[in-house]
Amino acid sequence: MSLYNFKKIEPVPTSTDFVDIVLSKTQRKTPTEIHKNYNIGRIRQFYMRKVKFTQESFEEKFKHILEEFPKLEDIHPFYADLMNVLYDRDHYKLALGQINTARHLIDQVAKDYVRLLKFGDSLYRCKQLKRAALGRMATVMKRQKDSLAYLEQVRQHLSRLPSIDPNTRTLLICGYPNVGKSSFINKITRADVDVQPYAFTTKSLFVGHMDYKYMRWQVIDTPGILDHPLEERNTIEMQSITAMAHLRSCIMYFMDLSEQCGYSVADQIQLFHSIKPLFANKPIVLVINKIDQAKPEDLPAEQRAWIEEIANADNATVLTMSCYNDTGVMDVRNHACDRLLQARVEMKMKSAKMNDIINKIHLAQPVARDNVIRMPNIPEEAKDRVKYDPNDPNRRKLERDIEAEHGGAGVYSVDVQKKYLLADDDWKYDVIPEFLDGRNVADFIDPEIEEKLEALEREEERLEQEGFYDEAEPMMDDEESFIKSTADAIRDQKKINMQLRRNKIARNYPTIPKKVDMKNKLVSVDDMGHHLSKIGLDPEAAMNRTKAAAGSKRQRESEADDAIRDANASVRGEVLDAEMAGHGFRNVKQKMEADKQKKIVQKQSNKFGKRGEADRQIQTKMPKHLFAGKSSMGTRDYR
Repeated sequence: MSLYNFKKIEPVPTSTDFVDIVLSKTQRKTPTEIHKNYNIGRIRQFYMRKVKFTQESFEEKFKHILEEFPKLEDIHPFYADLMNVLYDRDHYKLALGQINTARHLIDQVAKDYVRLLKFGDSLYRCKQLKRAALGRMATVMKRQKDSLAYLEQVRQHLSRLPSIDPNTRTLLICGYPNVGKSSFINKITRADVDVQPYAFTTKSLFVGHMDYKYMRWQVIDTPGILDHPLEERNTIEMQSITAMAHLRSCIMYFMDLSEQCGYSVADQIQLFHSIKPLFANKPIVLVINKIDQAKPEDLPAEQRAWIEEIANADNATVLTMSCYNDTGVMDVRNHACDRLLQARVEMKMKSAKMNDIINKIHLAQPVARDNVIRMPNIPEEAKDRVKYDPNDPNRRKLERDIEAEHGGAGVYSVDVQKKYLLADDDWKYDVIPEFLDGRNVADFIDPEIEEKLEALEREEERLEQEGFYDEAEPMMDDEESFIKSTADAIRDQKKINMQLRRNKIARNYPTIPKKVDMKNKLVSVDDMGHHLSKIGLDPEAAMNRTKAAAGSKRQRESEADDAIRDANASVRGEVLDAEMAGHGFRNVKQKMEADKQKKIVQKQSNKFGKRGEADRQIQTKMPKHLFAGKSSMGTRDYR
């Protein structure tokens, strides 16, 4: 995983787009209506808010750009030098410095004009000061046209750079152009580097990844380099020099002994010695490629001596391979990875942290407790055992042979008890006792339980034959019967009380005041007679009238019930019409039509009342920042 992700840097707008973005935001986010009859303090505050908001918008944009672009002093030296090679360190820092200067200039302009706006004495003067402030800010931005364009180009190129982790396990491929570097990385990784039969096909760093020994490795293909002074190397070659100088990796220097690359063996040896100072403290693998064309044995003795000198003097490993027919490609990769792992371990052993780690480690060694010599105990059977030979008919029988004799896997069950080491071999197949709550269940088993059960069963059969269980003796005495009947009566009474309470609660009748609620007072005709006698009146006439009225009422109710029961369909319809008249309708048909019209009228209201999350919702019909402006209708011709 790379330390830096340059792809997250946001695009840098041009100076014109920058001004348009900020001024549009100011127009949208601040009030737009002001009148000359407003209080002068309100007018000043209106325009000061515009100036301050514009300055804050510029500040936010500039700060975002300065924070996103990497600082050369804070990043890894490899990326710092690579950016110096690609973009020129001075030009890059100058562009960021100009952006920072523009930020300070806009801040100063805003402070100056806010100070002047505090003394504005009219709407016109405040408006002119605001226009002047925004105009000066736009002028400062237009002067940053070249810097913004340069930073945008740098951002685009940074986003295309490969993600290289300077600290992970790395194989670095270098050498003259056309010696087979790109072909090798295509063979061992999933990278797809262009391979062509001419020089400098690879013009930048390419990265591929692979797995070896359950670890992630990155392989870097560098552009070809030529043998000339450092000052004369171009940008393509300097990328390779930067990678070799700063990445902790295994250097794989490729050579082509067939000289098909266009450079002689002597030139390739000379290039190795020229860039050898960059290989300090790094494992070196000298890879001789294209052995299908020329092998080291085919070289003259002088050239072979040059290669052996490199192998001996620089502690380099010489390996041969051919990418054309894949000869030795994987061996070269594995050997290079092993060399790098060994070098990383040696480097960690020499580091200052190693002493702290070693001090925390204690190696315990056993100490003899006495002078008795205790030799290893080897069973006699193991000493005399003959080596197993499957073709020997007298060989010892293994568990696998026993399994095959008894039906094979899935049929044969292994006898694990035959290997038990007990005092008596007869105990091997005894049933192991079970334990419950820490006690052996076998200790509580009666050994004569079966005989006792049989005796009990015989006794039961004898009692059944004698008719012992046929006698219908009362199971309960008098006291128990009394208790049971009393309990049943209590339960029945509870059910009755509960039903009465439910009926009382369920009644639906209007509340009647206590003074007219005669039922609650339980006033009867006899009670009325007693009351009239107490106060000195004759109750006979009143009681007769009350009884006569009650009798005639019962007679009328019975006659009405009979009339309704005996009436035909037309009579029942008249009765329903009479009931509808009490609700304001002439008949039942009119009420049904009214209900239908009520549903139709409520349908639209129900629609508005059932708006869901998926319904389109426009909070503001005409947003002010889109429909409000300084110009009146018809004063601009945009055609």
